[in-house]
Amino acid sequence: MLKDRNTPSQGRRVTAGRPAIAIALASAFLAWLTLTGPAHAVLGQSSGSVEADRAHFAAKIASAPGSTYTIHTLTLANNSVVREFARPDGVVFAVTWTGPARPDLRQLFGDYFDRFQADNAPVAGRRTRRPLSSNHADFVVRSGGHAGASWGQAFLPQIAPTDFSASDLK
Repeated sequence: MLKDRNTPSQGRRVTAGRPAIAIALASAFLAWLTLTGPAHAVLGQSSGSVEADRAHFAAKIASAPGSTYTIHTLTLANNSVVREFARPDGVVFAVTWTGPARPDLRQLFGDYFDRFQADNAPVAGRRTRRPLSSNHADFVVRSGGHAGASWGQAFLPQIAPTDFSASDLK
């Protein structure tokens, strides 16, 4: 039996290899995360990873294909419902939500979240009770509700199918 150099009289085993293995595994995992990129279906990105959103929200999922888009409906544990609209090529062009609480919008908006957050920054350092929104040619968000009842929709009009309109999100 090998003994620890610092305390030879206590009869401890050498464990120098365990930290090295843990560091190697952590490094491999971080490299894998870097190479695979974000693993969630977000606005403007592929819906091939809608399953990651389901896992993130611990939700039940149902998909309903249509002629020009598919709706992936996620039902969260708190009874919130998130719907992700994807074109036939799999690109998510709209997201809606309803329920007792607003879902993780960073997860749903991806790269658009920072712009949404900037559009809704507190005015003069004070938070307001106004609905959160963004209104750009390429990114539109409408939301509202009150404690216990939240709703919203985010839409990328420039990449939506030609026969789709914002009224289809209701």
